[in-house]
This record gives sequence, structure tokens and C-alpha cells, in this order.
Amino acid sequence: MTAFDELERGDIIWGTDPLSDKGRPMLVLGTPRFPNHGVQLITVLISTKGYHEESLTLRDDDYEGEPLGERSHVLPWSLATLNSATEVEFHMTSLVDERTENVATQVISYISS
Repeated sequence: MTAFDELERGDIIWGTDPLSDKGRPMLVLGTPRFPNHGVQLITVLISTKGYHEESLTLRDDDYEGEPLGERSHVLPWSLATLNSATEVEFHMTSLVDERTENVATQVISYISS
């Protein structure tokens, strides 16, 4: 298992979903380290539901490691910051740098419009 402070941009983790009692896959977009708070993970939520036109479908070649089991979609409007290791159950896989950058660009576009 990857330690909380070793997670990097592009990693997909199973984390605490701020919108429900169950966990979900999340893509790590940033890992800032703050003097008084340590590492925080800036993430976007991932879903198997692709009903929203702004969701970004993940294809098998988007993964650096093994693909997630089901067709998955990044939700660029659903940001969550995780503050401690208790909010991360395990590391699942990673995305290639190009796709991670594409997701980050979409998040910025989405929140700046």
C-alpha cells in the first residue's frame, strides 16, 4: 500500500466520499504540503455513471497501471480535499501524465467559467 504522503498527481485512490457514507475512486490532482497541516490531497471524484456531458470518460490507454474494473468517468466539478491517511483506504492505479493534465485543464475550465 502507498503511504498517504507518498501519493502523487495522477494516482487513483479509494477515498472517503464527502457526499456519502461510502467510499469511491478519486483522482489525485495535487499534493500540496503545508507547514502546519502537512500533505493534503486535492482530488476529483470518479464515477461509473457517465450521464453528465461534462464528465471525462477514462479509456484503457489512459491508465499507467491496470484500468479500473468498470468504464469510469472523472467528474471535473466534484473536487474534494483529503487531509489525512484515514480518508484513503488504498491506492488503485494511476493515469498517464497526459490524461491527468487533460483532466486538470478541464477542472480549471469548468470552475473558471
